[in-house]
Amino acid sequence: MQALLEINIDLLRQAVRLLESMDDMQYRSAGRFGPQLRHILEFYECFLAGRPAGIVDYDARRRDELLEANREEAVRRINALIRHLSVINGDGPLQVRMEEALLPSSASRELQVLASHTTHHFALIAMIVAPLGHELEKDFGVARSTLRYRTQAALCAQ
Repeated sequence: MQALLEINIDLLRQAVRLLESMDDMQYRSAGRFGPQLRHILEFYECFLAGRPAGIVDYDARRRDELLEANREEAVRRINALIRHLSVINGDGPLQVRMEEALLPSSASRELQVLASHTTHHFALIAMIVAPLGHELEKDFGVARSTLRYRTQAALCAQ
């Protein structure tokens, strides 16, 4: 569980570093970057909001357009998510609302889903911001399994 929390926190810190590398105008002019980032953050917020009651509903997102247009608000919300994730201890059963049904899950499984979901959307963000000249970290939007494969392949090639 702790490793999954750290993975998610590391991903969110990557987002902060990217946001801090651009100014407000660049953030607003980066096309679909803001909506992608909003989508990611609202999934984390749904997880954290639902965890105490044991029911996570990812469709209950706020769809807050302020996140899409205001870089400082995005950084503030990410830092709040990091703080909340940092104090989670212990796994536990959850139910996840899908359409009308509640499906069984756990906090650790949802953290795994959030990491995968975030990485997927980071890959989309990379396709949006890289052509605009923004430097991205080499592992931004790359699945952890791909990173492990690349490391193993590099070691085998030596």
